[in-house]
Amino acid sequence: MSRHCQVTGAQPSFGKQVSHSHRRTSRRFDPNIQKKTYFVPSLGRRVTLRLSAKGIKTIDTRGIDAVVAQLLARGEKL
Repeated sequence: MSRHCQVTGAQPSFGKQVSHSHRRTSRRFDPNIQKKTYFVPSLGRRVTLRLSAKGIKTIDTRGIDAVVAQLLARGEKL
């Protein structure tokens, strides 16, 4: 299961973890991904999306219908 937001496209980024002695090791910064189910009136059914916290806020602002229309136009499978 990849850590990828369906709305914002957020995915893991990579960097270095720096210890007290300043040794550097590789690490991975994962986005805050949640599974969330919404009822979409235009489709007449529920849709489960994998969203980052920012993606959930985007849906609250723009509305689920607008976001789902954008996902379908992009060719995402719901």
